[in-house]
Amino acid sequence: MATVRETRVAGERSLLVGAGVSAIGIGMYIPFSLVFFHHVTGLSFPLVGMVMTATGLAGLAFMPLAGSAVDRLGAKRVILALYAIRALGFALYPFAGSLPAFAAVALVTALADRSFPVVQQSLIGEVARGAARDRLQASLRALQNAGMGAGALIVSGVLAMWGTAGFTYTAWGNALAFALAGLLAGRVRPVRDAQPAPAGRQPAGYRTVLRDRPFLALTAANFLTALGYAALSVLFPLYIATWLHGPDSLTGAAFTVNTVLCAGIGVLVAGRVRRSGARRTRSAALGALLFAAAFVGQIALGTLRPGQTATLVALLAIVVVYTLGELVHSPSGGALSVSAAPEAARGRYLAAYQLSYSLATALAPSFFTVLLSVDGRLPWAVLAAAAAGAALALVRLERRLPAEAVYAQPPTAVAARGERAPGRSPAPAV
Repeated sequence: MATVRETRVAGERSLLVGAGVSAIGIGMYIPFSLVFFHHVTGLSFPLVGMVMTATGLAGLAFMPLAGSAVDRLGAKRVILALYAIRALGFALYPFAGSLPAFAAVALVTALADRSFPVVQQSLIGEVARGAARDRLQASLRALQNAGMGAGALIVSGVLAMWGTAGFTYTAWGNALAFALAGLLAGRVRPVRDAQPAPAGRQPAGYRTVLRDRPFLALTAANFLTALGYAALSVLFPLYIATWLHGPDSLTGAAFTVNTVLCAGIGVLVAGRVRRSGARRTRSAALGALLFAAAFVGQIALGTLRPGQTATLVALLAIVVVYTLGELVHSPSGGALSVSAAPEAARGRYLAAYQLSYSLATALAPSFFTVLLSVDGRLPWAVLAAAAAGAALALVRLERRLPAEAVYAQPPTAVAARGERAPGRSPAPAV
């Protein structure tokens, strides 16, 4: 099969290194967030939890504004601003000892944190075309997993050496990590299209997004899959503790396997999928089906309930299948959303798309808990049905999405191989 050589992104290495560095910073505080902010600010756990919840919700509300900012200013400018805000926020945390000061710093930092995925996805669309988007998606995800794992190890060592005072050093380390990541991201160069944008053209509003039914259907399908992504951190530990009655070490083993595979073979799996020439819709659907298979495996495990050794082996095998689903779905699904969004309104489109992840993450704890209280296998059955439904929706959307979104390779390369490029015509300039 003929292949198309992927164009390298100008400043790609700096962008990836910067993402890895910032992921180390994230990994240094995410696993210990409540404890981290309690020791850094000196405030009580209830106050810290209340502020984190309130600022997190405010961050969700800010995401549409971040999308508008991307369309008006460009993703590169906005992502540099977000890196600067995050660096400044963590530099100030050790001095935010009062509740108002902590709330103010946490609010500004949360707005930047919540908006970052939207802007990063938009940046991929701004600096890469075709299969390079899929490659960047896979590389960024692998580096983020590796960086977060490294960050967790670093903070463990820091705490072992300096005790709780190490949290302050960690905050300043985060500030340096985000500042360095911003400097590195500044070296990336957006792709310049051959046809310049018409003078005076204004970006589309959110009404344009709401009228794009194929993209809304794509977002809805992603919400179904996003519930599966939330299962690892929310449902796995509850299921192991309450239904399988297994030790906490099983949860740690599951997370370790997932992290190691994502960091170690994520790029290889994504590259294999990309070189196969599979349509993004179908590779994303395959990832969703692997999710469904893993969830069905959990139902079987929860029904048979074998001994501890057999449970460990079976659970790790299920996690491997689950992780493969993640590695297949994530690059294709991400590139599909970026490429399906019209360039003039890409920020707004991706803000709407990212809400599907945020909504799933917000609903998962209560949703899974309620289902688990009925029967330990029920949430897995719901997730398996949701993942299968997402796979079906993705395949059915093929002919309604732009051909350049469905195919990682340019439509001209597809035509050269004699394939019929499905999909609707590209969205007109707004």
